[in-house]
Amino acid sequence: MLLGAVLILLGLGSGPASAHAALRSADPADGSVVKTSPGSITLTFTESVGLLDDSFRVFDPDNRRVKTGRAGHADDRADTARVTLPRKLGTGTFTVAWRVVSADSHPIAGAFTFSVGKPSAVPPALPSTSVENPATSGLFNIGRYLAYLAAALLIGTGAFVAVCGPPDVRPLRRLLMAGWWALTGSTVFLLLLRAPYETGVGPAQALDLSGLTRTLGTRPGLALVARLVLLAAVAALLLRQRALPQGQRPSRASLVTGGALAVALTLTWAAAEHASAGIQVPTAMTSSVLHLLAMAAWLGGLTALLTLLHRASVPSYVVTRFSRTAGFSVVVLVVTGVYQSWRGLGSTSALTDTTYGRVLLAKLAAITLLLMAGAWSRRTVRGATTATTAGTATTPGNVTAEAAEAAAKSEARVPQPVGGRAAAAADTDTDTDTDTGSRPTESAPTESVPTVATPPADEPTRTSAPTRAPTRPPVDPRRTLRRSVLVEVTVAVVVLVLTTVLTGTLPGRAAAEAAAAGQGTGLPVASVTDVPFSFGSPGVSSVQGKVQVTLDPGRVGDSNLQAVVYGPDGGLSTVPELRISFTLPDQDVGPLDAKVTDKGGYWGADAVNLPMPGDWEMKVTVRVSEVDQVSVTKPVRIER
Repeated sequence: MLLGAVLILLGLGSGPASAHAALRSADPADGSVVKTSPGSITLTFTESVGLLDDSFRVFDPDNRRVKTGRAGHADDRADTARVTLPRKLGTGTFTVAWRVVSADSHPIAGAFTFSVGKPSAVPPALPSTSVENPATSGLFNIGRYLAYLAAALLIGTGAFVAVCGPPDVRPLRRLLMAGWWALTGSTVFLLLLRAPYETGVGPAQALDLSGLTRTLGTRPGLALVARLVLLAAVAALLLRQRALPQGQRPSRASLVTGGALAVALTLTWAAAEHASAGIQVPTAMTSSVLHLLAMAAWLGGLTALLTLLHRASVPSYVVTRFSRTAGFSVVVLVVTGVYQSWRGLGSTSALTDTTYGRVLLAKLAAITLLLMAGAWSRRTVRGATTATTAGTATTPGNVTAEAAEAAAKSEARVPQPVGGRAAAAADTDTDTDTDTGSRPTESAPTESVPTVATPPADEPTRTSAPTRAPTRPPVDPRRTLRRSVLVEVTVAVVVLVLTTVLTGTLPGRAAAEAAAAGQGTGLPVASVTDVPFSFGSPGVSSVQGKVQVTLDPGRVGDSNLQAVVYGPDGGLSTVPELRISFTLPDQDVGPLDAKVTDKGGYWGADAVNLPMPGDWEMKVTVRVSEVDQVSVTKPVRIER
């Protein structure tokens, strides 16, 4: 049902926009040849971007850094980046590496070339345009995961206490404090790592005061600071509630304050991520806040319920209230999730053609499992409630005196078999009266209680009391509910992880727009692969070097291939022969010979046709002498 709704809304279409910045155009354009030196370089993006101290790096034909002016916005337009150049650049091919921060807080980078007068005989090597440092990025993602989990725990447990009203909240105080400390610690952690994450440097730069100062002036940095201020107010509210006598409910003012703080906390995410950029920003931010609140109420409430089920008795009304809250949260999650999916994807084909779409499909599958686990829990709640009402089964720790009395009366009204339980009960009553000296009660008429003569001991028994059918031991509803809730919590953590992955993934709409603009987003325009090689045997001097292979544009169809061979000292090297071929193992395509030829200083091919997208294997064979050669295989990603 959820997937069907997504597909229906995706078919409605929308205007062009995106939630990750994509490079729309460059002036000078990539690969262009201009007659005179340009006065500046201007990049135009699909949305507003933030600039860094090192947003532009320009290299001359000899790979020396060109001194440029300070990066700024062109004509005060937030969706542009501009840097001034020296008056005379000289002739040849120049390389531009750029790096900016998207409005949704994710850094993006790329590189392109342009030539003044005429292209250089040997194309320059493109500099590294890696968007992120692996260590910094890994730590930053861990911080983001922890922040989402902590928010769900803090907000969800608070909502559980306010809405479901458990009589004993002492087992939940540790959850509230754990959520508060985890969210506070992860926020400080993200604030310190923000500058290294944006600039793509190592985590050791987290304590650089200049980077921290710059972070405090950006929207993501301000959102993190606002979150810390709100958490200080949450701490004051928690300490005030902790001082209340046991069993006293929070006041209406405290509940309203807690609700307002929960909404404000979720706004710190909506104001700095996907919802803050692209189309329909006010609606998207509202949807994001509702989505996060519903997620926290459901997942955090599940954790609170599981804690109570393990540590204390849970009245049935608490479970029933949470079941209703979870049902309402599911409705909100479905509605807001469908809207956000439509906004991020833009087309049905993006569901399978983009990483964002594939992660979204995985999340939908996990949500389906979560709904099935929730249905199991609701059936358990209804079964336990029905059993308690009938007097045949109750949740341990919640059997009231009235329920016990009603069950006893109900059992007394059940006719007993002859000579069985009723007779035994009558004998017991008679013995009791005799022992206490009380007056025995009048016996009932013989016809109303039939008697059976007991045969002598040496005679076989001719009659026996009817045997009762064996009964199964009663099922503990709380144990069953605990299992179902544990399954829900496990699947919910998976859903939360996939949600966090989605917030850091390029949306399908942005990917489509970047492809339409003819520029890569977050990646170099051309595909550049370094292939190191080494040839030699023990006792003989080895030959080492690398081949830098450039595929431009590195997409399906024809690409221009250039291969430059470098020696061990980093200088250009000549080899007798170079061969390059491509194979796509998944589709059993290839090997396709690139048919490169010596262009005088480098090897190249004007049109290498790679017909399908996927992870290709590029085999580079370098002949280092008349009789010796070495082959190295490297993966190459070809986009659609």
